[in-house]
Amino acid sequence: MHRINKSLLSVIVVMIISSVHPLWADEFEFRETESSFKNFITCELTRTAATNHFKGQAFNITMIDLFGVQDESGIRIVTGAVQCFVQKEYQTLYVAVGLKETLGKRQVAYFTIRPNDFSILATELIKYPYKERCKWSQYWIDID
Repeated sequence: MHRINKSLLSVIVVMIISSVHPLWADEFEFRETESSFKNFITCELTRTAATNHFKGQAFNITMIDLFGVQDESGIRIVTGAVQCFVQKEYQTLYVAVGLKETLGKRQVAYFTIRPNDFSILATELIKYPYKERCKWSQYWIDID
């Protein structure tokens, strides 16, 4: 009887681990995408001093939010928003990043940011090529 209980317990543990494992993978990928998205937007706005968006005025990023991730026409599209404090008021910019996979590595291939919301389509995003074509993984910092 003791042996049957031990075997049954082992089977239950294996079933739980195997059923949860894909969730861990999804959670890991989401955290990686979210972290990369936040770091990429921070880097882009800081690098360009947000000249196109705030006309050279000083700004502080107060929030970056990931809205969604979708695959369309061979492009992984990551959308979200960034809120900045600019000269005593908050302004929100809406962001879309297009990622392409090259030799098993995701690269930023397209990027657009603007002051009004949009429903992004791959064809629209392709109008905004990203010149540096940087690796997406360089923006992910794993703190675990």
